[in-house]
Amino acid sequence: MSLIFNIAFFHSFPYYIGMKRLSLLFIVSLFTGMMVPCQEMSYFTQRYMEPEGTFAQRLVILETIRDEGITGIGDFYRSALRFLILRSPDIKTAAERSDAEQSVVILAKGLGAEKYTAAALELWQAVELFDVRGNVNDGNAMRESLLALGQVNGKDFIPQIVHRLNMFNSESAKNAEHRRRTQMGVMGCITALESLKDIRGFRPVFFASVGPYDQVVKELAFKALPNIAEDPADAIIDIIREPSSNPDVKLMVWNEMFRLKMPDSSKPKVAAAALEVGWNYMTSNKRFQVNLSELRKGAIGIISQFGVSNDSVYVNLEKSYSRNFTSNNFDIDEVKAVSNALSAIKSEQAVNLLYKFLKGIDDRRRTNTWGNKERICFELIVTAIGATKTQSMDVRLLLMTISRNSMYTPKERDLASAAISALTQ
Repeated sequence: MSLIFNIAFFHSFPYYIGMKRLSLLFIVSLFTGMMVPCQEMSYFTQRYMEPEGTFAQRLVILETIRDEGITGIGDFYRSALRFLILRSPDIKTAAERSDAEQSVVILAKGLGAEKYTAAALELWQAVELFDVRGNVNDGNAMRESLLALGQVNGKDFIPQIVHRLNMFNSESAKNAEHRRRTQMGVMGCITALESLKDIRGFRPVFFASVGPYDQVVKELAFKALPNIAEDPADAIIDIIREPSSNPDVKLMVWNEMFRLKMPDSSKPKVAAAALEVGWNYMTSNKRFQVNLSELRKGAIGIISQFGVSNDSVYVNLEKSYSRNFTSNNFDIDEVKAVSNALSAIKSEQAVNLLYKFLKGIDDRRRTNTWGNKERICFELIVTAIGATKTQSMDVRLLLMTISRNSMYTPKERDLASAAISALTQ
């Protein structure tokens, strides 16, 4: 059968509502296995865009093209989506809306598969048109349009996607159906932002990973986070510093740093922010206080390993020592972390802090204010000073004085002597 006969037969064959799907699929099956030439796509385009056509009829045409596996027709998909959006005011019934949404799903998948970058605007318009916040929308059209936006590299629409996901994260589900539709939109936003690989997407995707969603949604966000930005340090710092995020959340995003592909050079600045917030966030909540303590100790550990990003770190390291020293809830682990960090840093500021700490302990020894806490700190600080290899004469003189002071025990004097020896090696 000739192509001309096929097209003529196709054009004259009725496909009104009662027979629309079966008739068109039957007709196209007459030329199954044929490559679709340009004139044939032109024919499909003409039939699709007939002003008097219905959404049901257009859906059948799209299903036919999809089922035939035709490729290289990104321009058709884009034109078809633009036409559907233009005719969207014609949607009057639930059936028409369903047909329109199913059509958008097919078109979005086609554009995504074709990676048809020029269709980014139309895809975003489809997201807006079928936003799940509209109670009549199912969610599939919005989700697939968002997925396609990522596939076509629609970077111009990152701010809009971020805004949508932020809104979803801040809303609460009204009922089970609203929750289901919302999560369709959330998953579309997550996957789009993962594909677009922009640091602006990190914050909303992180909050989706810890948000009030089903586990499948949170898992999707969790897996997406490492792929969004090569260096998410600034986004992590923003979340740690954000006043509205409680210490539970701050500790969660801090722990994300150990799972993500972050350059070692960026870790000290995240640690500096975490240590600062660990002391500046005021709360009487016991669990939050534990979170903040863990945040501080984790930050001090990173500083010990990777160094200092700015001098504000020294102020907060001093707080971690002095506030613990004067507290009834003395945290030996945090004090030990500080002494280890300062001995590893070995800077002039680090040595000055250790000298200050040791001088304070020596003053307490001279006033006979001596207990288990002082003994522990004395051993930690003297050992840390020896590891710095400092040539400070003030430090050497203080250690020499301690090593000869009978108020100290023989073990303590020997410890001071060992530190002096370590400094001269």
